[in-house]
Amino acid sequence: MREEEKIKAGVLFCPGDSELKAIKLKTHNLNVDYNSTHEDETQKRAAILSEIIGEFGEGGFIQGPIAFHYGKHTKIGKNFFGNFNLTIQDDAEVTIGDNCNFGPNVTIVTPVHPMLPDERREMLTAKGERKHLCYAKPVHIGNDCWFGASVTVCPGVTIGDNCVIGAGSVITRDIPANSFAAGVPCRVIREITEADSIKHKPEIMSDNMVIEHER
Repeated sequence: MREEEKIKAGVLFCPGDSELKAIKLKTHNLNVDYNSTHEDETQKRAAILSEIIGEFGEGGFIQGPIAFHYGKHTKIGKNFFGNFNLTIQDDAEVTIGDNCNFGPNVTIVTPVHPMLPDERREMLTAKGERKHLCYAKPVHIGNDCWFGASVTVCPGVTIGDNCVIGAGSVITRDIPANSFAAGVPCRVIREITEADSIKHKPEIMSDNMVIEHER
């Protein structure tokens, strides 16, 4: 079994494998290329992102700087907005739905390392070789989610549709759809309902109007 197949299987793999290192080197260099562009160099940016990300839906915008680890393991839906310093360490698969908005310094991580220091340094492979090994758990984020600044998503987490995650949160467990969640560790504060509509805040609305949608 190739090391990338081991990642998908959720078992221990060697991040120092030559094939994996080649993928990461290419992506890391492309990160640098993207981060060297100007914001209005849209065609150049789009071309670089197409080489980095496995899937990137139409209407998306990533402010930069960016830090993708593999890139090809990430799938992002339509109309995505990622603010400054987006980091996605996608050893395992990362999926992000449509119409998601991320504030600055959002980090998504998938790799997991052994708790014991000796096991972190090296383990024995099936062939009896001493190697540094770890494993990874996928992250799945639904549609229409808003993450505040400096949110960290930990390995193996699934976040449902229509969630709002408060700034500085560290998400260690699944968050159900339609939730406002925040904290370290992140926990559900309450369900998001129609009562949260900004139309109920006339002091903020000024002379603007909410577009009513059929549900």
